Amino acid sequence: MEQRELKRDLSNRHVQLIAIGGTIGTGLFLGSGKAIQLAGPSIIFAYLIVGIALFFVMRALGELLLSKAGYQSLTDIAEEYLGASAAFVTGWTYWFCWIMTAMADVIAVGVYVNYWFDIPQWIPALICVIILLGFNLMTVKLFGEMEFWFALIKVMTILALIVAGVVLLVIGFKTDAGTVSMTNLWEHGGLFPNGVSGFLLSFQMVIFAYVGVELVAVSAAETSDPKKNIPSAINKIPLRILFFYVGALIVLLCINPWTGLNAAESPFVKTFSLIGIPLAAGIINFVVLTSAASACNSGMFSTSRILYNLSNTKQGPSIFARLNKNHVPSNGLFISTLVISAGALLSKLLPEQAFGIVTTISAICFIWVWGVILICHLKYKKTRRDLHLKSTFKAPFTPFINYAVLTMFAVILVIMMVSEATRPALLLTPIWFILLFTLYGMRRKKEKHQTLMHQS
Repeated sequence: MEQRELKRDLSNRHVQLIAIGGTIGTGLFLGSGKAIQLAGPSIIFAYLIVGIALFFVMRALGELLLSKAGYQSLTDIAEEYLGASAAFVTGWTYWFCWIMTAMADVIAVGVYVNYWFDIPQWIPALICVIILLGFNLMTVKLFGEMEFWFALIKVMTILALIVAGVVLLVIGFKTDAGTVSMTNLWEHGGLFPNGVSGFLLSFQMVIFAYVGVELVAVSAAETSDPKKNIPSAINKIPLRILFFYVGALIVLLCINPWTGLNAAESPFVKTFSLIGIPLAAGIINFVVLTSAASACNSGMFSTSRILYNLSNTKQGPSIFARLNKNHVPSNGLFISTLVISAGALLSKLLPEQAFGIVTTISAICFIWVWGVILICHLKYKKTRRDLHLKSTFKAPFTPFINYAVLTMFAVILVIMMVSEATRPALLLTPIWFILLFTLYGMRRKKEKHQTLMHQS
């Protein structure tokens, strides 16, 4: 079993849609309601700023991935440029990132199903996890197909919203909230109705909305043509940001003034209801349900591959390197699914706080991972000038942009410390890193002891 390798069965169509699926999820469909309440129309600028910053992170990652054919994960890159300890911590943190994100999506699935059925949230959450586990155990090609259709539903929904919004703007359509107009962006307290502080406080949820943008890196080992597919997926990120985030939010806020949106509900559901589309709320609830399932599906896929790579690089138990007959790392998939299922339990224990806790921890851990990518790229450019000079996919504006984005990440962490809503999760997160560095130290000590015993 250990002799099998991951199959390169993802086509360009799959990779492009995985990249879209990774960036459109619960953070946009549900979390944007909270972000809009904090920032008002200035949320558009927050999404634009973070989106541009992450495009440069992805360009740095793209150059690193294509600089050496042997790279199969972020861990490989971290080990080469930052050492074994950084690779160990980053690899396991990236696994933890996706565990937290998938937990948030599992919690969301339970909430969405409650729209139709009055049953405990943990039941539909658990059913969703079991179904997705079954699909993921089959083949990587099936995963790609699932993500293709999940992403297509999201794309069609946002496209329908934007087209409908433009038509309503042109005809000056009147809803229960007033006339559909561009003036709704500034007539209710201005672009920054809650001041600079409200704008800055929205960045945590905006960061969470973008988690998974680097999923193309995890799937790199299973693409049929990485040199063609990875640059193609990365270079389309700016268009996706402008269309799916900025475009959709502008239309939302033109149809529905920000003052009429509630942090506890999806602004997409509210907006389609205002337009007057029959059964709109139910239709969009189905869309956000599939969106949460899609993000959880991505989480299962990536966490199992991360454990597989950690095991292959001797940074995790060897049991995770075993593949089933379909070339899927089933052991890693089982353990990740078991931990993700804890999201259902968390939603039962802390129904009000669960979503906020896991999204904040996820955002903080992803900031670590994205920061490591930028630092590795700085070291790569300094120590491997030969590879950088012959690169066909050079990251632009380096090293200045690397330092600028790292500074932005540091400022966002400071904002999270200041905010009462995010401070508890921020203070809890260092426990994870302390645990990892402690485990790495113990592991190194054990290895040295075994080496000395062998020599003697």
